[in-house]
Amino acid sequence: MPELLIELFSEEIPARMQARAAKDLERLVCAALGPLNPRDAMAFAGPRRIALSLTVDATVPGGRVNERGPRESAPEKALAGFMRSRGVERDALVVENGFWMLYREIAPIPAAQQVANVLPGLLRRFPWPKSMRWGVGSAFTWVRPLRRIVCILDGAVVDFTLAEGEDNGHGLKSGNLTEGHRFTAPGTFAVGSTQDWLDGLRARQVEPDAAARRTTIAEGVASLAAEEGLSVAADPDLIDEVAGLTEWPVPFLGQIDDEFMTLPPEVMQVSMRVNQRYFALRNADGSAAPRFAFVANLLPRDGGALTIAGNERVLRARFADARHFWDLDRTHTLESRVPALDQIVFHASLGSQGARVQRIVRLAGILAGMTEADGTSKEIANRLPGSVSIFQKQAKRAALLCKADLTTGMVGEFPELQGVMGAYYARHDGEADAVADAIGAHYMPRGPQDDVPTAPVSIAVALADKIDMLVAFFAVGEKPGGSGDPYALRRAALGVIRIIRENGLRLDLAKVFWEAAQGLPESLRLAPDLDVLPEFVADRLRVQLRDEGARHDILAAVSVGNTDTDIVRLLARTKAIADMLETEDGRNMLAATKRAANILRIEDRKDGPHEGTPNPALYTQAEEKALAEQLQKAIPAVEQAIAQERYKDAMRDVAALRPALDQFFDKVTVNDTDPAVRANRLRLLSELCRMTVLIADFSQIAG
Repeated sequence: MPELLIELFSEEIPARMQARAAKDLERLVCAALGPLNPRDAMAFAGPRRIALSLTVDATVPGGRVNERGPRESAPEKALAGFMRSRGVERDALVVENGFWMLYREIAPIPAAQQVANVLPGLLRRFPWPKSMRWGVGSAFTWVRPLRRIVCILDGAVVDFTLAEGEDNGHGLKSGNLTEGHRFTAPGTFAVGSTQDWLDGLRARQVEPDAAARRTTIAEGVASLAAEEGLSVAADPDLIDEVAGLTEWPVPFLGQIDDEFMTLPPEVMQVSMRVNQRYFALRNADGSAAPRFAFVANLLPRDGGALTIAGNERVLRARFADARHFWDLDRTHTLESRVPALDQIVFHASLGSQGARVQRIVRLAGILAGMTEADGTSKEIANRLPGSVSIFQKQAKRAALLCKADLTTGMVGEFPELQGVMGAYYARHDGEADAVADAIGAHYMPRGPQDDVPTAPVSIAVALADKIDMLVAFFAVGEKPGGSGDPYALRRAALGVIRIIRENGLRLDLAKVFWEAAQGLPESLRLAPDLDVLPEFVADRLRVQLRDEGARHDILAAVSVGNTDTDIVRLLARTKAIADMLETEDGRNMLAATKRAANILRIEDRKDGPHEGTPNPALYTQAEEKALAEQLQKAIPAVEQAIAQERYKDAMRDVAALRPALDQFFDKVTVNDTDPAVRANRLRLLSELCRMTVLIADFSQIAG
């Protein structure tokens, strides 16, 4: 089968766009060449090219096409339009069953012709997130100026051009010439196949496979560090970015001057990463090492001596800037910076950062009391009513200072260090360790792989920060919609969920949201969108469970008609039901309960609802008497177990009904010919459903 190779060679492509572009090229080409049955696709991406190799059929099969045209009695204009659109004359048509019919043979289309037909339009519509125009004479755009197009099918060039009418397409046309490394192997060379292309590029210091470049970088840097007893600070995103900046990655190590080793390690790492794409190294004890790693785009002739010296010189200047901010920022306390937050706009409808800080202070104090009562801290065991614990004081102090580092030079230069620098400056100012830790942790978790705060004060401030975000933006109508979430409220909700779950906090979120809303301007405290906030968080919890592979459908079933917003309690109920459904009794119980609910739903439409206490005098079979007796025991037991949060016991009591239910459905006809007996049996099933609804809406559970 013919092999097709497409390479689009351009000026430097931003690293963040390369992988997506390669996937888009594969997706679009495979779709456009669908009639050729494309397969074995391999996409490539690098700083100056995206490429695709795949196998296709030799031809698009021909065949016979039958098309029905207008009715024979249709106006002449309708028939003329049909003929014109198909490019045929009247003698090519026949009349059958009152309609004009067109029969024609479609000749096979060679693969080269099909490729040439579809690629120009595909390239003109290519979905770069951002693209640019260059030169004159063409409206064709690309992410950066496109210089060459390689298109080889079975060893031969597929001829096409990007010219379109008066648009010259920058004179771009397909060929078999590409280029190697810009500096070490300038000039063009011809290719005739994918393997020829791969071998030719690698011989000219270009690795076209992004995965191979990533491996070279990760393993090369780690190997150099290991030779000196060091390790690399984990940063997979930086590896990806550097792989998108280099065609022939060559790792090196450099030295950091001792005078900069007193800088916070986070400052050093962020400065190296943001400004120079350098890798931070760590000693065996995890402390910052006086070495750094970087990746060159070629192997220097001198083995790298000049390259290392040049990068050390650049880093020295960067660290000197960081040292300036570090020293200058510490001449002012965090507390002295708090008034400046009043001059920083948080949101047009929500006021300044200063106003937001006051809301966080209030809410952190409330949450500290709630989490203390939950047992997160032990100090308050004998605290007098109305007194304020040390944890509440520290939480309010940390909340007051948590945004003050936004006014510092270091955070202005490196926004990634928000919170981190606040913790360092708080310690320098002599604040309590719990306060400094809470300032440093209040943005946590920043992402799914980040840890959550675990100290009582840190928990209170981190929750206050995120809950204020949610409540404030929902109050002003800025809730997420579709894929849009400009204020990262989904991430904030997931942060709240993770902090609560991983610390086992017993919080009534609906109450917490109400408390948070009381800190807003009076006109926003009853905003209608605040009513949907608990469901928004519940939806994020279901998403998290689905991502974990857990039974999110059970959580949805537990939540139906349930106003409980205690996440720990909801998850405990969910797990108890999931554990029950792992047993045979549980699965059969679920099936029987669904059957009972379906019968009731159908019969209630006829003459329902069938509610109320069944009449024992109307039981005519032993099986319905047995089920009734079992329900009389199970219902109060389940109610008491749920009230006491003994969910496993509740599930055990429910599952114990399975034998009686099996016998009931096996021996008893619910729709008896006697209307009174039928109604009584339906009331019995209604009792069963009423009990199970205490646990969950079983109809929502899959299986």
